[in-house]
This record gives sequence, C-alpha cells and structure tokens, in this order.
Amino acid sequence: METRSPREDGQPSPARVRPGGPAPLLLQTVHEHRPGLGGISVLKARGTVDASNARLFSEALAEHVAHAGQAGEHPLLDLSEAYLACADAVRSLDRATGALAHTGRALSVVQPRPHVREALTSAGLPGIRVHATLASALDALTSREPPRERAYQPAYEPARPDPGGLG
Repeated sequence: METRSPREDGQPSPARVRPGGPAPLLLQTVHEHRPGLGGISVLKARGTVDASNARLFSEALAEHVAHAGQAGEHPLLDLSEAYLACADAVRSLDRATGALAHTGRALSVVQPRPHVREALTSAGLPGIRVHATLASALDALTSREPPRERAYQPAYEPARPDPGGLG
C-alpha cells in the first residue's frame, strides 16, 4: 500500500485544496462604544487575501483607518477568519498602515491564525501590533497615552540621579 502525503512537486495534495479556489475575501466594519476607551471600529476580514485582491484589501484597510481617525475611534483589524496567502497580502497591510507607523502609532490586529501571526511577526511591520484576543487589544489601547501627547516625548528617558545618593 503506497501512501503519499506531500507531493513531489511541492503542491498540497488535492484533498487539501479548497474546491473552487480560495475563500472569497469579505470585509465587514463593526462600530462599538467601550466605557473608558470610547469608540472602536473593527474591520473584520474573512477569507483569503492573495495577489488577486491584496490591493483592494490594502485600500479598504487604509480607508477604515482614515475613517476611524476622523470619527475619533480606535481602529482594529480582526483577522481571526482570514488567511494571508502570499507576500502581497503582508505588503498590503504594510501599505495600509504606513501612515500610522509614520506617526508612531500602530493598528491593533486581533486574533490572527497561527500562520498569519508568524507572517506578521517575521515581517516586523511597524504599523501593526498583534494581539491574541480582542480583550488584550482593548487593554493595550486603554493603557496607551493619546498619540498627540506621546509624539512630544523623547524616544528615551535619560537616567536621573538617585535622590538618596545610593545609586
């Protein structure tokens, strides 16, 4: 009896390929108000981000971030049901969050699947902060200082002399 799991040509076995191709990309925005935090705007992505729709995804995400900023809301991206199929998908996130990174801010990305978390961590995108849960993302937003105040602080804080002379 011959069993072949990985194929010699590097492609997944036909049993692992979704009939009809990758899952279509669906995007939905949910607005909520959280006590102590204010408004949040969550873009929920579902399906596959690949070379065919990465540009559309990037534009939709950039628009989501811009609208949230104009409305005074905290933008979040829920990737719990999304699959990043290629490098174009990761680059689409970088393009969409470039303006945030330029101002020292980052988009909270919530509940990515393990392969998505790995891809985002490896890419080291400055405009992305990955969180395991929505609760941890909201906690991080609650503890953050407002961006305008933070922008004027030094990148490091110089050591101060010990007032007691012990150090």
